Amino acid sequence: MDADEYCREIEGYLCRKNDGHLIRIVGPSFERVAAWAEKGIPLKVAFKGIDRYVGRYYARGPRRRPVRIDFCEVDIFDVFDEWRRAVGIMGTASESGAESGAEPGPEPEGARAGRSLPSHIDRVITRLTSCRAGGQVPELLDLQIERTIGELDAARAGARALRGDARRAFVARLDDLDRALLDTAAAVTEPRTLAELGREAERELEPFRDRMPADALRRAVDGATRRLLRDRLDLPSLSFE
Repeated sequence: MDADEYCREIEGYLCRKNDGHLIRIVGPSFERVAAWAEKGIPLKVAFKGIDRYVGRYYARGPRRRPVRIDFCEVDIFDVFDEWRRAVGIMGTASESGAESGAEPGPEPEGARAGRSLPSHIDRVITRLTSCRAGGQVPELLDLQIERTIGELDAARAGARALRGDARRAFVARLDDLDRALLDTAAAVTEPRTLAELGREAERELEPFRDRMPADALRRAVDGATRRLLRDRLDLPSLSFE
C-alpha cells in the first residue's frame, strides 16, 4: 500500500468516526500520515489509535467539532508501541509531532494519565465478563476465562497495597494468565481461521521483513497472529506495564 492509498484509508476511517464529516488529509497532515505508512504502522493499529482518541473525546460529553487526524497521533504511536512489543519488534515509536513538524492537537482531559493496578484489574474483569455474556464462547475458553476472573477477583482487594517484589511477582503472574488465555483461545480456534490470521500477520509485518533475521521474523509473525486472535475474540490484555 503506497502513501496515497494509506492516507485515503485513514481519511475514510476518520470520516466514519466523525459521523460522516470529512476532514481531508492534506498538506502537513498528509506528510504526517505518510510518515506512519513509511514506519510500517499497520492500518488496524492506526484505526485503534483513532478509536482511543475519539472514545475519550466522546466521553467528555457532546462533541464541539470533528476530530482531526493530527489529534490522534499520540494514541496511534502508543498503540504501535504496544503492537511492536506484542510481536517482538524492539524499539520505541513515540516520536509524534516532533518528526513531522506539525503541532500536536489538543488532548482530551486525562488522556495521558497513568493507570493504577487495581483499575487495570477492574477493566480486565469487566472485559472478560462481557466476553462471556453472549454465551458464544467455546466451553474450554469459557472455563479459562472463569478461572482467570476468579483469580483476579480474589487479588483485586490487595492489589493497591502491593509493593516491591510482591508487586513484580503479581505483574509477572498477569503475564502468565495472559499467555494461558491466548493459548486456550488458539486451541479452540479452527486451524483455517488461525491460518488466515497468520497470513494477515505476515502482511502487517511486510515492511519489517528485510530488517529482521528469519527467526525473529517468525516470532514476530506468531506474536502478531496472537494479537489478531485477541482482537477477533475481543479478549483484553492482562499484562500490566
